[in-house]
Amino acid sequence: MEHRSGFVNIIGNPNVGKSTLMNAMVGEKLSIVTAKAQTTRHRIMGIVNGDDYQIVYSDTPGILKPHYRLQQNMMNFVDAAIGDADIILYVTDVVETPDKNSEYVEKLGRLSCPIILVVNKIDLSDQAAVVSLMEDWKRKLPSAVIIPASAREKFGVENIFAAILEKLPPSPPWYDKDTFTDRNMRFFASEIIREKILLNYSQEIPYCCQVEVESFKEGEERYDISAIIYVTRDSQKSIIIGRQGQALKRTGTQARLEMEDFFQKKVFLSLYVKTDPDWRENRKELRRFGYEE
Repeated sequence: MEHRSGFVNIIGNPNVGKSTLMNAMVGEKLSIVTAKAQTTRHRIMGIVNGDDYQIVYSDTPGILKPHYRLQQNMMNFVDAAIGDADIILYVTDVVETPDKNSEYVEKLGRLSCPIILVVNKIDLSDQAAVVSLMEDWKRKLPSAVIIPASAREKFGVENIFAAILEKLPPSPPWYDKDTFTDRNMRFFASEIIREKILLNYSQEIPYCCQVEVESFKEGEERYDISAIIYVTRDSQKSIIIGRQGQALKRTGTQARLEMEDFFQKKVFLSLYVKTDPDWRENRKELRRFGYEE
């Protein structure tokens, strides 16, 4: 049987459920998921292998209008994903209309690669409204395969998978068959910490934070991990730490427990907070944090 392999890049606006869908398709929690916009900052690959296929999924940041260099680099990840896809998985939801960020939708309409458009979160709507929305999208992207789904409830995921397999190009595998992501354990440790920051702090705090894993040591019984949370102002540092260190302790405990579940090993986690006023604009810092080549 002919082997099929290709890059399926997940594109869409913030908060439509791209990361939830990616995790559902891969069967692993690779992308962090919160209700806040800009949760995903990097391009994260998740790889699904079968005897005669390999699907390389790529989660990307939500489409936005950049206000600083970090956000511009995030949009560069999106543009790169549009340019190198074998299949585009464009995710929208039952609230969003086809005219949002229409320049990206028009860009998709000019592509030669297959487009699978997922109308996500249908569990939050009714059948008539979903059918009407799908018709609107069909007029906007007539060549797209349109599939209703609920990534959170895992409804429609099998239909998406079947559509991907049908359009996957003939090719040998791009990665070893036992590979499930292109990211290392340091990356996932930092993302787990950042997810807990997004969940525990409000307003601008999560968007001013960057996590760097300074040390990652594997022992026989546990991982010893030391990480730094960078913020842009001293006042944010005080909020992250909290009264008598309680806020930081809560965040660290939640992160440690999730790391132990993810890594399937005990974790000793040390967290520190430092101020770096212009890390979101500084090219050298952005390169160090993996946002700029």
